[in-house]
Amino acid sequence: MTALPSLKRMEHSFYLLSLGCPKNEVDSECMSALLKDAGHPFTPDADKARYLIVNTCAFIESAVEEAIASILDLADFKARREDARLIVTGCLSQRYKDKIFDEFPEVDAILGTGEYQAITEVVSRLARGEDLRGHKPGAAGNIAYLDQPRTPSSPPGTYAYLKIAEGCSNACAYCAIPRLRGPLRSREPDAIIREARQLAGQGFKELILVAQDTTRYGQDLDGQPSLALLLRRLTDEVPGIELFRSLYFYADAITDELIGEMAENPKIARYVDLPIQHASDRVLARMRRHETSAVIEERIEKIREKIPGVIIRTTVMTGFPGESEEDFQELLAFIKRVRFDRLGCFVFSPEEGTPAFGMPDRIPEKTASKRRDLIMQAQQSIARESNRRRIGEVTSVLIEGTEERGILFQGRSYGEAPEIDPAIFIAATSPDVRIGDRQQVRIIDAGPYEMTGVTVDEHCE
Repeated sequence: MTALPSLKRMEHSFYLLSLGCPKNEVDSECMSALLKDAGHPFTPDADKARYLIVNTCAFIESAVEEAIASILDLADFKARREDARLIVTGCLSQRYKDKIFDEFPEVDAILGTGEYQAITEVVSRLARGEDLRGHKPGAAGNIAYLDQPRTPSSPPGTYAYLKIAEGCSNACAYCAIPRLRGPLRSREPDAIIREARQLAGQGFKELILVAQDTTRYGQDLDGQPSLALLLRRLTDEVPGIELFRSLYFYADAITDELIGEMAENPKIARYVDLPIQHASDRVLARMRRHETSAVIEERIEKIREKIPGVIIRTTVMTGFPGESEEDFQELLAFIKRVRFDRLGCFVFSPEEGTPAFGMPDRIPEKTASKRRDLIMQAQQSIARESNRRRIGEVTSVLIEGTEERGILFQGRSYGEAPEIDPAIFIAATSPDVRIGDRQQVRIIDAGPYEMTGVTVDEHCE
């Protein structure tokens, strides 16, 4: 008899697929928490779910293509269950709100980036048989849903993302984020501290602060709290967290106060994620970036001077409209001179609704791809050199799992962000090593995209 209530609950179960960046992951976790609080159990099996939800990304063309493929996949699952309903949320809904229902008759409801908090209402209305195909998302703006206590998808003992702001006001020419997510809207510091404490209480050891531009956190709030002040409060007021990491810096907004806090506070990762996009001032101006190459280089020099051992990651773009061979050579020379520890390079993707979409002097894709390959060839030797400098270093590593053979552990030090940076593979010299532990590890070998280490008995050092 006890199985009947469980079966009844499963009639209202949901499956949620999250696409895109860590910021989207947080949004998905908030929706999942809201649904669970309303009595809807999560199922990892789409074939068993009544409500099929995909939280989409639409930042660039490849993300749109992935979102479309995912909608079609879930539509196949919907077709197998008469009472199943398909809900599309996030950036694709916001960007193509006038087209989704026409293109995808299988979709029952859409929610934009300012409507995540309405997910339970949408599910309830669909359960009552209401037709929601006439609803179109309004403007982005509401961030109240972020105050919903949530359970991150990462295993306890590892890391969790902490979203400190939504939207962006930088208005770069190639970027659709302001249109999809609205202007910068920072969360109140007290709300962030409260969520950080909840995550610490769940056993997470590392919190990763994310926003489209973390360096401008607080500029829209009364009193204008800064990222440096927020980090100081987090480290002072949230016990149990061993490391705080911040992603997505802009060079012109990196203050001396922030550099000083990162240099002096042992709980802040000596790690800077600084997507510069280009190093030609002419291209930067066309991109509507606020920095010049001189500003970027000066900030990097200051960071390296004040934060010994800092790891700096960047992202650059080739093929932006009007990028000449001279512009590209400036970028390549800058990369070879500055020597970023980590670098990703992408070919420009023209996005509808952005100023860059209609710019003249498009660069042929073949040319842009060749330029990307040349940059990555140069970066490979730079990355190898950077990683090999760490051979012999003893560093604290968060053990997050094992590699596919199950022989070595896998983890990250202060210098690696999840999913995008090289892994550290660790040979355990003690049977006491467990996932979720933070272990002292000596780096013994390194290539451009991975490092190898062994655990060290602190008492023998």
